[in-house]
This record gives sequence, C-alpha cells and structure tokens, in this order.
Amino acid sequence: MSSSIIDVREYPEFAAGHIEGSRLVPLGSLSEASSSWGRAEALTLVCKSGRRAEQARQQLAAKGFTALTVLEGGIDAWRAAGKPLISVERRPWAMERQVRVTAGSLVLLFTGLGYFVSLWFLIGTAFFGAGLVFAGVSDTCMMGSLLGHAPWNRPATQAG
Repeated sequence: MSSSIIDVREYPEFAAGHIEGSRLVPLGSLSEASSSWGRAEALTLVCKSGRRAEQARQQLAAKGFTALTVLEGGIDAWRAAGKPLISVERRPWAMERQVRVTAGSLVLLFTGLGYFVSLWFLIGTAFFGAGLVFAGVSDTCMMGSLLGHAPWNRPATQAG
C-alpha cells in the first residue's frame, strides 16, 4: 500500500514548493478534511520543518488513524537533499511578508491619521504594535490567520 502525502502548510507555502502528488490540507482544516478518510490509510505528513506535521500526526492519532508518518525535517530537508519540488506559477507572497507589509501599512496609516486628523488615532498605532509583540511572544499571528482567508491566499479552485 502506498502512502498519501498530506501537506499541512498554508497555500502560499505550498504554492512556493511542494512534493509532486501531495495534497494540500492546511493544519487548521485537517480535522474536518480527515473525517472521511480511512483510519488505516497510510499517510505521510509534511510541513516546512516537521513541527506542524507532528501536530497533525498527534491530531490524527487521537482520531484513530494508525498508519501515520512525519517527513523528517519537512520540506526544508527535502529541498536540502536536492529532491524535486513543484511550484505554482502564480503564487502569493509568503505569509510573513504579507503580515509585515500589512502591519507596516496600518502603522503608517494610523500615524498619519494621528498627525493630520486626531491624536486619538495613535491608539491604533499602539494596538498594532502590541499585536506584533503578542504575535512574537506567543508564536501566533491573528493577522496572518485573517490574511490566510484572503482570496489570493487560496488555490484558484477555492478562491471566490
């Protein structure tokens, strides 16, 4: 029995380079997507470095899946070994880059509004600064989660 490859990264990462034949199932939608899968089906779980794939393995094991493997070192190790990756021709920016541009733009906007309209808008600048600190400390990013739902961050078959 051959193993199905499940890539648990987000679409921008998948589009930048994935293993041929792998299926994109972002970690956040894995529980719902896996509800119709056979519990004995052999699955190889893949992410950038292996951390999210291990989280996926634990999540699926708790649901009764028995034939789970995590690709050691993830796509980074695959790439370092010189193995081929497929990329999507028109791929979105990396999520981290999108977050930096969006956060920077919002800080500039609220700073400008604070200077030209009302000092009260500087509260918005402080809010986004606090959000960035929280994202760094907690290793979670609400802005990234929101941007992940944008149409350009989904495969063309899901957009719209």
